[in-house]
Amino acid sequence: MTTQELIDQIKIKKSFLCVGLDVDLNKIPKQLLELEDPIFEFNKAIINATHDLCVSYKPNIAFYEAYGLKGWISLQKTISYINENYPEIFTIADAKRGDIGNTSAMYAKAFFEDLNFDSVTVAPYMGKDSVEPFLAFESKHTIMLALTSNEGAFDFQTLTTNGTRGEAEQSGAKELYKQVLETSKTWENSKNLMYVVGATKAEYFTEIRKIVPDSFLLVPGVGAQGGSLSEVCKHGMNANVGLLINSSRAIIYASNGIDFSEKAREEALKMQQEMEAILN
Repeated sequence: MTTQELIDQIKIKKSFLCVGLDVDLNKIPKQLLELEDPIFEFNKAIINATHDLCVSYKPNIAFYEAYGLKGWISLQKTISYINENYPEIFTIADAKRGDIGNTSAMYAKAFFEDLNFDSVTVAPYMGKDSVEPFLAFESKHTIMLALTSNEGAFDFQTLTTNGTRGEAEQSGAKELYKQVLETSKTWENSKNLMYVVGATKAEYFTEIRKIVPDSFLLVPGVGAQGGSLSEVCKHGMNANVGLLINSSRAIIYASNGIDFSEKAREEALKMQQEMEAILN
């Protein structure tokens, strides 16, 4: 999917909602556990109930890997179901991969070719040669961790660095996440980069937009983690919206009864209506 196609979907649906498909068998309705593939059946029901209200789905890969081969098969069936039935939906493999070049190339191949996701999240800690293999896929998007929503983000991401690389000339003191953003713009095919920025860091969005004014930002942390949609939009929205607001638990676990998909739709609709009001 191209960036323009994603922008078009936001305009059509008046939504920039991303639904996180983080399936925990301990939280889904008990009657689904009797089925052959309860994870896929849960996902399918959520997708069918919410596809017209969101522009993206984001399975967190750990929630599938935890169940071994069965979980991976459920993931494969889920992404195939989205691609076949709702091809206008932007899909994100929330995998947070990042390793030396040949390993990253294999990760990219797994998510972009085998599973056919539109995008994958990556960690930038190992630098350019760990991210560029993902960027080599012209028609795909790489979503790099920049400033995350968890408490531990302050351990490293906001530390001040002087920008020195070995004996290289100093570029001036700045927070590490800003250095990450600025450096990533110099990488090959950086036009395919998006960034993860947590909703709980809304006050940082203004500075982030000075560095990456046109890039899409994937924003977790609205709702259960306390992030404010209005504050994120106030500081982070650009001319093309440029935001994908993720909500997982608040939507998919709105109910654990037989009405789980209906209640998920109700929660997704609330967010879509709030987004539509902001867009208007």
